[in-house]
Amino acid sequence: MSAAGMDADTFEQFIEQLDRYVRERLIPAEPEVIANDKIPDDIVAEMKEMGLFGLSVPEEYGGAGLNTTQYARTVRSMSYAAPAFRSIFSINVGMFNSAIKNGATDAQKAEWWPRIAAGEIACFGLTEPGSGSDSAAMQTMATPDPDGNGWILNGTKRYITNAPHANVALIMARTEKEALPKNAHVSAFIVPMDTPGMSTGSPDAKMGQAGSHISDVMLDDVKVPGDALLGGETGKGFRFAMMSLDNGRISVGAAATGYARRALDSALRYANERQAFGEPIANFQLIQQMLAESDMEIYAAESMMADVTARADRGENVIRKAAAFKVFASEMCGRVVDRVVQIYGGAGYLAEYDAERFFRDARIYRIYEGTTQILYLQIAKHMLREFEGV
Repeated sequence: MSAAGMDADTFEQFIEQLDRYVRERLIPAEPEVIANDKIPDDIVAEMKEMGLFGLSVPEEYGGAGLNTTQYARTVRSMSYAAPAFRSIFSINVGMFNSAIKNGATDAQKAEWWPRIAAGEIACFGLTEPGSGSDSAAMQTMATPDPDGNGWILNGTKRYITNAPHANVALIMARTEKEALPKNAHVSAFIVPMDTPGMSTGSPDAKMGQAGSHISDVMLDDVKVPGDALLGGETGKGFRFAMMSLDNGRISVGAAATGYARRALDSALRYANERQAFGEPIANFQLIQQMLAESDMEIYAAESMMADVTARADRGENVIRKAAAFKVFASEMCGRVVDRVVQIYGGAGYLAEYDAERFFRDARIYRIYEGTTQILYLQIAKHMLREFEGV
């Protein structure tokens, strides 16, 4: 993403149009998404037409060229609707784009940026059945192809968002058997999903987030050419993945912030409509306390988002602050949706009301792109390093 981004006035017009699209088109489509566990094809086509799959791709490659601040605001606006709508394009504009920007050769940028900007769907293959945050345990192997300059990939990736629909995957694989220092045993490969030997499992049944799909990705003697290696050199894959996760964490934080606002707006409306003891429950002070606490926490997350994205656009290293924003926003969203269920009372436990869906949908934000616990450790590690002057 360029620090300059889209012209400010043009961007404000875009956000205004997007907010209208979210409220007039996406929210009314939510019951259909939930009933069919699928975003309607015509809506996906509209989102591609609007350029949502290439928000962060440079303009000269067919994208919108948004900077980090603009990208996060777009994600927050989209995340006022059901999470599936963000999820379908989030890997494109977040982790995949970031890895291409930070690690790809000029030839790889020329090939893949226009394709994802046009709406080819990407997925990001890091997690495995036996390894998530622990890259030393990664089993997927890339071995040199004896018949040429390419590679042969074998392994299984787990919980891969968008895998069932994806056109391309960024796959992390070991290029060395031993775990080398600084994760130099892991490399990244750009692999089209129609490559022979690539397959996906059935979409996993999930707690929430209907319409967004995750599945296993199986690699069985998948042959890729030499130019599939991201950046053209081995041992850089994990670093590119971790740099991409900064971007992914900002995206999840923005999503949690947008969805918390949607849940709170719903509770505010319900509290004004629901009568008890002859008056709206919004008049009761303990209901007001839950509304006020939620509003305060959303404001704090919005302020963190504005700060961390401005820092990213200034070129600062935001690894610690992106982690802090993601932890705070995701935990905040969990508290807000819990209060929303409480404000709805008995109705909040019923599937016919939105409150229980908000509660289920929000739970994953504290887990993916780094669990709260692993990010606490990362934040502390960076604090201690700075303290020791390392």
